[in-house]
Amino acid sequence: MGRAVELAARGLGSTRPNPVVGCVITDASGTVVGEGWHERAGGPHAEVNALRAAGPAARGGTAYVTLEPCNHTGRTGPCAAALVEAGIARVVYAVPDPNPQASGGAATLRAAGVATESGLLAERAEEGNAAWLTSVRLGRPYVLWKYAATLDGRVAAADGTSRWISSAESRADVHRLRAEADAVVVGSGTLRADDPHLAVRGRDGLTAADQPLRVVLDTRATIRPTARVLDEAAPTLIAVAEEADTRHLTGVEVVRLPHDKYGISVDALLGELHRRGVRSVLLEGGPTLAGAFVAAGAVDKVVGYLAPVLLGAGRTALADAGIATLTDALRLRITDTVRIGPDLRITAVPAGPFVPTALKEH
Repeated sequence: MGRAVELAARGLGSTRPNPVVGCVITDASGTVVGEGWHERAGGPHAEVNALRAAGPAARGGTAYVTLEPCNHTGRTGPCAAALVEAGIARVVYAVPDPNPQASGGAATLRAAGVATESGLLAERAEEGNAAWLTSVRLGRPYVLWKYAATLDGRVAAADGTSRWISSAESRADVHRLRAEADAVVVGSGTLRADDPHLAVRGRDGLTAADQPLRVVLDTRATIRPTARVLDEAAPTLIAVAEEADTRHLTGVEVVRLPHDKYGISVDALLGELHRRGVRSVLLEGGPTLAGAFVAAGAVDKVVGYLAPVLLGAGRTALADAGIATLTDALRLRITDTVRIGPDLRITAVPAGPFVPTALKEH
Protein backbone atom coordinates (compact mmCIF):
# COMPACT_ATOMS: atom_id res chain seq x y z
CA MET A 1 0.00 0.00 0.00
CA GLY A 2 2.92 2.29 0.67
CA ARG A 3 4.02 1.82 -2.91
CA ALA A 4 0.49 2.53 -4.11
CA VAL A 5 0.54 5.85 -2.22
CA GLU A 6 3.85 6.72 -3.91
CA LEU A 7 2.40 5.89 -7.32
CA ALA A 8 -0.70 8.01 -6.69
CA ALA A 9 1.48 11.09 -6.12
CA ARG A 10 2.70 10.88 -9.72
CA GLY A 11 -0.72 12.10 -10.84
CA LEU A 12 -0.67 15.34 -8.81
CA GLY A 13 -1.52 18.28 -11.02
CA SER A 14 -2.81 16.26 -13.98
CA THR A 15 -5.99 14.46 -12.84
CA ARG A 16 -8.30 17.42 -12.15
CA PRO A 17 -11.16 17.08 -11.31
CA ASN A 18 -10.50 13.43 -10.47
CA PRO A 19 -8.59 12.06 -7.45
CA VAL A 20 -5.03 10.80 -7.52
CA VAL A 21 -5.02 7.03 -7.08
CA GLY A 22 -2.33 4.36 -7.04
CA CYS A 23 -2.68 0.59 -7.36
CA VAL A 24 -0.35 -2.37 -6.87
CA ILE A 25 -1.35 -5.92 -7.82
CA THR A 26 0.22 -9.06 -6.43
CA ASP A 27 -0.34 -12.56 -7.74
CA ALA A 28 -1.68 -15.46 -5.69
CA SER A 29 1.75 -15.99 -4.10
CA GLY A 30 2.15 -12.33 -3.08
CA THR A 31 4.61 -11.31 -5.81
CA VAL A 32 4.07 -7.86 -7.32
CA VAL A 33 2.96 -8.31 -10.93
CA GLY A 34 1.42 -4.94 -11.81
CA GLU A 35 1.53 -1.28 -10.87
CA GLY A 36 -0.48 1.71 -12.06
CA TRP A 37 -1.74 5.16 -11.21
CA HIS A 38 -4.35 7.54 -12.56
CA GLU A 39 -2.22 9.57 -14.95
CA ARG A 40 -4.67 12.03 -16.46
CA ALA A 41 -8.36 12.89 -16.28
CA GLY A 42 -10.24 11.00 -18.97
CA GLY A 43 -7.59 8.27 -19.11
CA PRO A 44 -7.62 4.81 -17.52
CA HIS A 45 -7.86 4.67 -13.75
CA ALA A 46 -5.09 3.27 -11.56
CA GLU A 47 -6.66 -0.18 -11.26
CA VAL A 48 -7.03 -0.57 -15.03
CA ASN A 49 -3.42 0.47 -15.64
CA ALA A 50 -2.22 -1.99 -13.00
CA LEU A 51 -4.38 -4.80 -14.41
CA ARG A 52 -2.97 -4.19 -17.88
CA ALA A 53 0.54 -4.42 -16.49
CA ALA A 54 -0.27 -7.62 -14.60
CA GLY A 55 -2.08 -9.41 -17.40
CA PRO A 56 -3.19 -13.00 -16.62
CA ALA A 57 -1.04 -13.03 -13.47
CA ALA A 58 -3.70 -10.91 -11.76
CA ARG A 59 -6.13 -13.83 -11.55
CA GLY A 60 -6.42 -15.02 -7.96
CA GLY A 61 -4.29 -12.12 -6.76
CA THR A 62 -4.72 -9.06 -4.55
CA ALA A 63 -5.15 -5.42 -5.55
CA TYR A 64 -3.91 -2.72 -3.16
CA VAL A 65 -5.61 0.60 -3.98
CA THR A 66 -5.35 3.98 -2.25
CA LEU A 67 -9.06 4.77 -2.82
CA GLU A 68 -12.09 2.48 -2.90
CA PRO A 69 -12.52 1.28 -6.52
CA CYS A 70 -15.15 3.34 -8.31
CA ASN A 71 -18.55 1.91 -9.12
CA HIS A 72 -19.78 4.18 -11.89
CA THR A 73 -19.34 4.70 -15.60
CA GLY A 74 -18.02 8.10 -16.63
CA ARG A 75 -15.39 8.69 -19.26
CA THR A 76 -14.10 5.26 -18.24
CA GLY A 77 -15.82 2.14 -16.96
CA PRO A 78 -16.22 1.12 -13.30
CA CYS A 79 -13.00 -0.17 -11.73
CA ALA A 80 -14.87 -2.55 -9.42
CA ALA A 81 -16.21 -4.43 -12.45
CA ALA A 82 -12.76 -4.46 -14.09
CA LEU A 83 -11.23 -6.06 -10.99
CA VAL A 84 -13.97 -8.71 -10.89
CA GLU A 85 -13.54 -9.47 -14.59
CA ALA A 86 -9.77 -9.86 -14.15
CA GLY A 87 -10.31 -12.50 -11.48
CA ILE A 88 -8.90 -10.55 -8.56
CA ALA A 89 -9.61 -12.51 -5.36
CA ARG A 90 -8.97 -9.78 -2.78
CA VAL A 91 -9.01 -5.98 -2.74
CA VAL A 92 -7.41 -3.88 -0.01
CA TYR A 93 -8.16 -0.16 -0.20
CA ALA A 94 -7.02 2.64 2.08
CA VAL A 95 -9.83 5.23 1.97
CA PRO A 96 -13.56 4.78 1.29
CA ASP A 97 -14.83 6.86 -1.63
CA PRO A 98 -16.90 9.78 -0.22
CA ASN A 99 -18.31 10.69 -3.64
CA PRO A 100 -21.89 9.36 -3.74
CA GLN A 101 -21.75 9.15 -7.53
CA ALA A 102 -18.83 6.72 -7.50
CA SER A 103 -19.00 4.95 -4.14
CA GLY A 104 -20.25 1.42 -3.64
CA GLY A 105 -17.34 -0.33 -5.29
CA ALA A 106 -16.59 -2.40 -2.21
CA ALA A 107 -20.17 -3.65 -2.06
CA THR A 108 -20.02 -4.63 -5.73
CA LEU A 109 -16.79 -6.51 -5.13
CA ARG A 110 -18.18 -8.38 -2.13
CA ALA A 111 -21.32 -9.28 -4.06
CA ALA A 112 -19.08 -10.87 -6.69
CA GLY A 113 -17.25 -12.92 -4.06
CA VAL A 114 -14.16 -10.72 -3.82
CA ALA A 115 -12.76 -10.31 -0.30
CA THR A 116 -12.39 -6.63 0.64
CA GLU A 117 -10.55 -4.79 3.41
CA SER A 118 -10.27 -1.07 4.11
CA GLY A 119 -8.22 1.29 6.23
CA LEU A 120 -4.66 0.13 5.50
CA LEU A 121 -2.37 3.21 5.60
CA ALA A 122 -5.49 5.36 5.49
CA GLU A 123 -3.79 8.42 7.01
CA ARG A 124 -1.00 8.43 4.41
CA ALA A 125 -3.44 7.89 1.57
CA GLU A 126 -5.70 10.68 2.89
CA GLU A 127 -2.78 13.09 3.02
CA GLY A 128 -1.76 12.26 -0.55
CA ASN A 129 -5.30 12.78 -1.81
CA ALA A 130 -6.18 15.69 0.48
CA ALA A 131 -7.14 18.08 -2.32
CA TRP A 132 -9.77 15.86 -3.90
CA LEU A 133 -11.11 14.58 -0.59
CA THR A 134 -11.48 18.14 0.70
CA SER A 135 -13.30 19.19 -2.46
CA VAL A 136 -15.80 16.34 -2.13
CA ARG A 137 -16.35 16.73 1.61
CA LEU A 138 -16.44 20.52 1.86
CA GLY A 139 -17.53 21.55 -1.63
CA ARG A 140 -14.52 23.83 -2.11
CA PRO A 141 -10.92 23.44 -3.29
CA TYR A 142 -8.11 22.51 -0.94
CA VAL A 143 -5.97 25.58 -0.16
CA LEU A 144 -2.22 25.54 0.41
CA TRP A 145 -0.78 28.90 1.48
CA LYS A 146 2.86 29.35 0.54
CA TYR A 147 5.07 32.22 1.62
CA ALA A 148 8.77 33.08 1.90
CA ALA A 149 9.98 35.14 4.84
CA THR A 150 13.04 36.18 6.78
CA LEU A 151 13.81 34.55 10.10
CA ASP A 152 12.06 37.47 11.82
CA GLY A 153 8.91 36.96 9.74
CA ARG A 154 9.27 39.70 7.13
CA VAL A 155 8.18 39.16 3.52
CA ALA A 156 9.49 42.53 2.33
CA ALA A 157 11.85 45.22 3.54
CA ALA A 158 10.73 48.64 4.75
CA ASP A 159 11.13 50.04 1.21
CA GLY A 160 8.95 47.27 -0.23
CA THR A 161 11.73 45.23 -1.85
CA SER A 162 11.25 41.48 -1.60
CA ARG A 163 13.38 39.91 -4.34
CA TRP A 164 14.87 37.71 -3.34
CA ILE A 165 14.35 36.74 0.30
CA SER A 166 14.43 33.01 -0.33
CA SER A 167 17.06 31.04 -2.23
CA ALA A 168 17.03 29.78 -5.80
CA GLU A 169 16.51 26.28 -4.42
CA SER A 170 13.39 27.37 -2.55
CA ARG A 171 12.03 29.14 -5.61
CA ALA A 172 12.53 25.97 -7.64
CA ASP A 173 10.61 24.05 -4.99
CA VAL A 174 7.72 26.52 -5.35
CA HIS A 175 7.47 25.57 -9.02
CA ARG A 176 6.94 21.98 -7.85
CA LEU A 177 4.03 23.19 -5.71
CA ARG A 178 2.63 25.10 -8.68
CA ALA A 179 2.86 22.04 -10.91
CA GLU A 180 0.87 20.02 -8.37
CA ALA A 181 -1.90 22.63 -8.05
CA ASP A 182 -4.96 23.19 -10.20
CA ALA A 183 -4.90 26.96 -9.67
CA VAL A 184 -2.49 29.61 -8.39
CA VAL A 185 -4.08 32.62 -6.68
CA VAL A 186 -2.68 36.12 -6.07
CA GLY A 187 -4.16 39.49 -5.24
CA SER A 188 -3.88 42.82 -7.00
CA GLY A 189 -1.32 44.08 -4.47
CA THR A 190 1.13 41.31 -5.32
CA LEU A 191 0.44 41.89 -8.99
CA ARG A 192 1.33 45.58 -8.74
CA ALA A 193 4.39 45.01 -6.56
CA ASP A 194 5.98 41.99 -8.25
CA ASP A 195 4.24 41.48 -11.61
CA PRO A 196 4.51 37.68 -11.17
CA HIS A 197 4.17 35.33 -14.12
CA LEU A 198 2.77 32.42 -12.04
CA ALA A 199 3.35 29.76 -14.70
CA VAL A 200 5.34 26.63 -13.93
CA ARG A 201 8.94 26.74 -15.15
CA GLY A 202 11.67 24.13 -15.22
CA ARG A 203 9.56 21.24 -16.52
CA ASP A 204 10.06 19.98 -20.06
CA GLY A 205 7.12 19.45 -22.38
CA LEU A 206 4.63 21.44 -20.32
CA THR A 207 1.99 23.05 -22.54
CA ALA A 208 -0.37 25.89 -21.64
CA ALA A 209 -3.13 23.31 -21.13
CA ASP A 210 -0.97 21.54 -18.53
CA GLN A 211 -0.38 24.72 -16.54
CA PRO A 212 -2.43 25.60 -13.45
CA LEU A 213 -5.09 28.26 -13.84
CA ARG A 214 -3.71 31.68 -12.87
CA VAL A 215 -6.26 33.55 -10.75
CA VAL A 216 -5.98 37.23 -9.87
CA LEU A 217 -8.26 38.81 -7.25
CA ASP A 218 -8.61 42.37 -8.48
CA THR A 219 -11.62 43.98 -6.78
CA ARG A 220 -11.57 47.23 -8.77
CA ALA A 221 -10.14 45.76 -12.00
CA THR A 222 -6.90 47.74 -11.85
CA ILE A 223 -4.73 45.18 -13.63
CA ARG A 224 -2.44 46.66 -16.28
CA PRO A 225 -2.70 45.36 -19.86
CA THR A 226 1.05 44.64 -19.74
CA ALA A 227 0.81 42.33 -16.70
CA ARG A 228 2.74 39.13 -17.30
CA VAL A 229 -0.17 36.93 -16.19
CA LEU A 230 -2.05 38.05 -19.29
CA ASP A 231 0.24 36.22 -21.71
CA GLU A 232 -0.64 32.89 -23.33
CA ALA A 233 1.70 30.71 -21.28
CA ALA A 234 -1.19 29.57 -19.10
CA PRO A 235 -4.91 30.24 -18.70
CA THR A 236 -5.84 33.26 -16.55
CA LEU A 237 -9.00 34.27 -14.68
CA ILE A 238 -9.51 37.77 -13.26
CA ALA A 239 -11.97 37.95 -10.34
CA VAL A 240 -13.46 41.43 -9.87
CA ALA A 241 -16.22 43.02 -7.81
CA GLU A 242 -19.70 42.94 -9.27
CA GLU A 243 -19.67 46.70 -9.93
CA ALA A 244 -16.12 46.94 -11.35
CA ASP A 245 -15.53 48.59 -14.74
CA THR A 246 -13.91 45.92 -16.92
CA ARG A 247 -14.19 47.52 -20.34
CA HIS A 248 -10.41 47.63 -20.62
CA LEU A 249 -10.08 43.89 -19.94
CA THR A 250 -10.26 42.30 -23.36
CA GLY A 251 -8.97 38.90 -24.34
CA VAL A 252 -9.02 37.55 -20.78
CA GLU A 253 -11.72 35.74 -18.83
CA VAL A 254 -13.35 37.80 -16.08
CA VAL A 255 -15.70 36.66 -13.32
CA ARG A 256 -17.72 39.04 -11.13
CA LEU A 257 -18.01 38.07 -7.47
CA PRO A 258 -19.31 39.70 -4.28
CA HIS A 259 -16.80 41.36 -1.98
CA ASP A 260 -16.45 42.10 1.73
CA LYS A 261 -14.10 44.14 3.92
CA TYR A 262 -11.16 41.97 2.87
CA GLY A 263 -11.86 42.26 -0.86
CA ILE A 264 -13.30 39.59 -3.14
CA SER A 265 -15.28 37.11 -1.04
CA VAL A 266 -13.08 34.06 -0.42
CA ASP A 267 -16.11 31.79 -0.10
CA ALA A 268 -17.54 33.05 -3.40
CA LEU A 269 -14.18 32.64 -5.13
CA LEU A 270 -13.66 29.09 -3.90
CA GLY A 271 -17.22 28.20 -4.86
CA GLU A 272 -16.62 29.51 -8.38
CA LEU A 273 -13.31 27.65 -8.71
CA HIS A 274 -14.90 24.43 -7.45
CA ARG A 275 -17.64 24.82 -10.05
CA ARG A 276 -14.90 25.05 -12.69
CA GLY A 277 -13.36 21.76 -11.56
CA VAL A 278 -10.51 23.24 -9.53
CA ARG A 279 -9.72 20.91 -6.64
CA SER A 280 -6.48 22.42 -5.28
CA VAL A 281 -5.35 26.02 -4.89
CA LEU A 282 -1.85 27.34 -4.26
CA LEU A 283 -2.22 30.68 -2.52
CA GLU A 284 0.77 32.83 -3.48
CA GLY A 285 -0.67 36.23 -2.65
CA GLY A 286 0.74 38.64 -0.09
CA PRO A 287 -0.14 39.22 3.58
CA THR A 288 -3.52 40.88 2.89
CA LEU A 289 -4.84 38.04 0.75
CA ALA A 290 -3.48 35.42 3.13
CA GLY A 291 -5.26 37.18 5.98
CA ALA A 292 -8.54 37.06 4.08
CA PHE A 293 -8.20 33.31 3.52
CA VAL A 294 -7.33 32.66 7.17
CA ALA A 295 -10.26 34.84 8.28
CA ALA A 296 -12.53 32.72 6.08
CA GLY A 297 -11.24 29.49 7.62
CA ALA A 298 -10.01 28.43 4.19
CA VAL A 299 -6.35 27.50 4.71
CA ASP A 300 -5.73 23.75 4.81
CA LYS A 301 -1.93 23.70 4.75
CA VAL A 302 0.87 26.23 5.21
CA VAL A 303 4.29 25.95 3.60
CA GLY A 304 6.74 28.57 4.80
CA TYR A 305 10.25 29.06 3.41
CA LEU A 306 12.31 30.73 6.15
CA ALA A 307 15.53 32.35 5.00
CA PRO A 308 18.48 33.00 7.35
CA VAL A 309 17.98 36.76 6.92
CA LEU A 310 17.00 39.53 9.36
CA LEU A 311 15.29 42.78 8.38
CA GLY A 312 13.74 44.17 11.55
CA ALA A 313 11.14 46.17 9.62
CA GLY A 314 8.83 45.69 6.68
CA ARG A 315 5.68 43.72 5.98
CA THR A 316 4.99 40.58 7.99
CA ALA A 317 3.85 37.33 6.37
CA LEU A 318 0.24 37.61 7.55
CA ALA A 319 -1.93 40.72 7.73
CA ASP A 320 -5.26 41.10 9.54
CA ALA A 321 -6.98 37.74 9.72
CA GLY A 322 -9.81 38.78 12.02
CA ILE A 323 -8.09 37.24 15.06
CA ALA A 324 -8.33 39.65 17.99
CA THR A 325 -7.10 37.52 20.88
CA LEU A 326 -4.60 34.72 21.39
CA THR A 327 -7.33 32.28 22.35
CA ASP A 328 -8.78 32.62 18.84
CA ALA A 329 -5.45 31.97 17.10
CA LEU A 330 -5.21 29.41 14.33
CA ARG A 331 -2.99 26.78 15.92
CA LEU A 332 -0.89 24.66 13.57
CA ARG A 333 0.72 21.24 13.75
CA ILE A 334 4.11 20.97 12.04
CA THR A 335 4.20 17.94 9.77
CA ASP A 336 7.56 18.42 8.07
CA THR A 337 10.76 20.44 8.29
CA VAL A 338 13.51 20.19 5.69
CA ARG A 339 16.49 22.20 4.50
CA ILE A 340 16.09 23.66 1.00
CA GLY A 341 19.44 25.14 0.06
CA PRO A 342 20.22 27.64 2.86
CA ASP A 343 16.54 27.95 3.80
CA LEU A 344 14.27 25.98 6.09
CA ARG A 345 10.95 24.79 4.67
CA ILE A 346 8.28 24.26 7.32
CA THR A 347 5.01 22.50 6.49
CA ALA A 348 2.09 22.72 8.91
CA VAL A 349 -1.64 22.01 9.00
CA PRO A 350 -4.39 23.25 11.34
CA ALA A 351 -4.05 21.44 14.66
CA GLY A 352 -7.81 21.29 15.11
CA PRO A 353 -11.07 22.89 14.02
CA PHE A 354 -10.72 26.63 13.45
CA VAL A 355 -13.80 28.83 13.74
CA PRO A 356 -13.29 32.26 12.14
CA THR A 357 -14.17 35.19 14.41
CA ALA A 358 -16.82 36.36 11.94
CA LEU A 359 -18.66 33.05 12.36
CA LYS A 360 -18.44 33.20 16.15
CA GLU A 361 -20.09 36.60 16.09
CA HIS A 362 -23.09 35.07 14.32
